[in-house]
Amino acid sequence: MATPYLAGGHTDPSLRSQRLSLLLLLLLLPGSPVAPHMEDPTFPHLGESSQPPPQACPWRCSCPRADTVDCAGLDLRLFPDNVTRAARYLSLQNNQLRELPYNELSRLGGLRTLNLHNNLISSEGLPDEAFEALTRLQHLYVAHNQLSAAPQFLPRSLRVADLAANQVAEVFPLTFGEKPALRSVYLHNNQLSNSGLPPDAFRGSDAITTLSLSSNRLSYLPPSLPASLERLHLQVPAPSWPSAGAALPPRCPSFQWTPQLQQQEGQLLGAPLLKSLLWLPVPVPDPKSLSLLTQNNLISKVPRGALSRQAKLRELYLQHNQLTDSGLDATTFSKLRSLEYLDLSHNRLATVPAGLPRTLAVLHLGRNRIRQVEAARLRGPKGLRYLLLQHNQLGASGLPARALRPLRGLHTLHLYGNGLDRVPMALPRRLRALVMPHNHVAELGARDLAATPSLAELNLAYNRLVSAHVHRRAFCRLHALRSLDLAGNQLTRLPAGLPTALHTLRLQRNQLRALEPEPLAGLDQLRELSLAHNKLRIGDIGPGTWHELQALQVLDLSYNELSFVPPDLPEALEELHLQGNRISSVGPEAFLGTPRLRTLFLRCPSRRVGRDSPLAGGPPCCRPHLSSLRRANRLHMTSISAEAFLGLPHLRVVDTADNLEQVLVQLPSTVPRRPRPRRGLSRAGPS
Repeated sequence: MATPYLAGGHTDPSLRSQRLSLLLLLLLLPGSPVAPHMEDPTFPHLGESSQPPPQACPWRCSCPRADTVDCAGLDLRLFPDNVTRAARYLSLQNNQLRELPYNELSRLGGLRTLNLHNNLISSEGLPDEAFEALTRLQHLYVAHNQLSAAPQFLPRSLRVADLAANQVAEVFPLTFGEKPALRSVYLHNNQLSNSGLPPDAFRGSDAITTLSLSSNRLSYLPPSLPASLERLHLQVPAPSWPSAGAALPPRCPSFQWTPQLQQQEGQLLGAPLLKSLLWLPVPVPDPKSLSLLTQNNLISKVPRGALSRQAKLRELYLQHNQLTDSGLDATTFSKLRSLEYLDLSHNRLATVPAGLPRTLAVLHLGRNRIRQVEAARLRGPKGLRYLLLQHNQLGASGLPARALRPLRGLHTLHLYGNGLDRVPMALPRRLRALVMPHNHVAELGARDLAATPSLAELNLAYNRLVSAHVHRRAFCRLHALRSLDLAGNQLTRLPAGLPTALHTLRLQRNQLRALEPEPLAGLDQLRELSLAHNKLRIGDIGPGTWHELQALQVLDLSYNELSFVPPDLPEALEELHLQGNRISSVGPEAFLGTPRLRTLFLRCPSRRVGRDSPLAGGPPCCRPHLSSLRRANRLHMTSISAEAFLGLPHLRVVDTADNLEQVLVQLPSTVPRRPRPRRGLSRAGPS
């Protein structure tokens, strides 16, 4: 039928209106076809919502992401219902779960991380098939539960397994065996004996780098350890860092993982990885401390060849065991071509072990029974940097001349608590730290320290040094010395010839009776000086004593016999200790020369006395023992002048506790500094 037209070729208006109405009706009808080019994917269709469907989450739990379910710390007694099948990370730590139902776990085949730390799960509550369906599981944390045996089967995909702090007495071949991706195994704080650890426990798991067996019941080093091991701990007690699944602090999120963590777990949790993570599942121990933990065992021997395959082992911790010389031989450590850290402290060794590898950097032999160090035993580890021999039985002949000469790169030598009567002769020239307090050293000769010009730290505290036997040139070649500790000796005067580069000088608990400016001359870099617990009086401090200590920030004059604040203190002083003296007043000009002072201690050392003492009825704030009356500040309420702290804008702490009365102290506001008197001319204060 022909379409009617009006004059001029235009369509009939009534027909055009009918066509538009029909088109609109077709568009509004349900199921009406729409041309592909007309569909707007961002516009909601009729009957649909613009929001995604809600994600199911168990009651009381939180689900910060579609693949994350956090039910930690809710005191749950039953496994939560309605855990989504899409879950990749599930945290159930810090609850009261006693069992894991197989039917619930079998639904979660996509799990990558399962955290069950700190529950009440027993081996009976963990069926053999519990992890059968978790074929993608990479991280399993079951520490701090009540397992008496390890699961017989763990998934082949596993990378980290933490079963620490249970009661595990038995491990099975497929618990950790045949796991090509397994990197870290934590079994410390259990009840494993050698019979509970089968010879093939790690067969087929050739990527394990960290193994923790500390605090178990091992009597000898387990055989057939993974050749890939880099860190092995067998010491006592267990490390202080938490197990891999340890609980987080209450205010921290208890469940935090990222895909980056899972993707990068192929490398051991090292510093570069830790810095890149935004979310962590649990507190991670210091990367430097990760290793094989075997402490708190009773290991008395390392069987021959037990460590012959561990060419990659870098850290070996065997402290706190019962190792004797007969339990080791010349081959025990000789095949460990990568070993850098060896801890054999707290054992029963009488000699330095033989066959130490060349790569060794740290050797810890403290608290053994070593009487003498033989040079031949130290020719292997020529690159040794730290040698720790504290608390042995080294006597006068314990370190023969040149015994340490092979160790040309030695940085630190610890000899604390032996019976040495003098500084060892012919020490390595590059030695930077010599630590030998609590020995019997009674003399320092002119050349005793001449062979160690690089020494930066020297600790001779609590020996038997007297001023008459410290040569005036004993320290003259120590141009790099920064720290000198001579505390707890019998010195009556400051040593002469102190190195000018000193930053710290400790002379507390001697018998100093005089301070003169000459021994302190040139110490313009000294920052800390401790003279506490001596017998110094105001008259014993010579004029100009502090004159050259331009950098001194901390001065400790506590527990002497000072009757007032010493005058002309160093201008840079920030912390001043005067407690335990005989100070009864503080005058207005006491701190004129110390405008940077921040902290001042003037307390009285409070000590309890018996009921029958004549002091028992005295003021409760300060009842010193009779023998300490001469060393007790005696400040009253108004003993400190109101102007004493003017011009000290940085002063924040004035400690006057335990004096005879509560002392009124008003910290100053910022006040312009008053003119300072010339040094050495003013000695204001009561005599």
